[in-house]
Amino acid sequence: MSGLTFRMARLDDLGGVDVHAMLALRAVVFVLEQRCPFLDPDELDLCSFHLLGRAADGQLAAYLRIVDPGRKALEPVIGRVVTQPERRGQGLGIALMQEGIRRCQGLWPGQGIRIGAQHRLLHFYENFGFASVGSVYIEDDIPHIEMLLPATAAAEEASPLSMERSI
Repeated sequence: MSGLTFRMARLDDLGGVDVHAMLALRAVVFVLEQRCPFLDPDELDLCSFHLLGRAADGQLAAYLRIVDPGRKALEPVIGRVVTQPERRGQGLGIALMQEGIRRCQGLWPGQGIRIGAQHRLLHFYENFGFASVGSVYIEDDIPHIEMLLPATAAAEEASPLSMERSI
């Protein structure tokens, strides 16, 4: 297993340390590593859940956000998927996506999940059941493709989701 402890919360419910850690990790990867100068914090952060995966040492190792249905697409949208560069190759991205999908299915049973994936990660997301639903487009000078995880035929058992979870 990944050894991550997950916490999911709305922006208003995150403390300053968590917000700083998530914005710093997003900036390290999306702005510096991928050389895409853009204003990363946006209005969608305000209508999203933020899923933070902390390693045993307390460091933020993985993160994604889940935009509410109807804000960016009809379905919930998983985006800003990121893992700490020094920890790649340890299965953190897999654990993060599994947890993000689980949380979406728990919050919005019977709905599909949409992502705007970097094209180079197409097969990574296909492994979770996502399928391409459009053609390649360029965002921030990086090829992307819209993908959809279809709604499951059998809704998962309705139970309250704990906002913190270790796996």
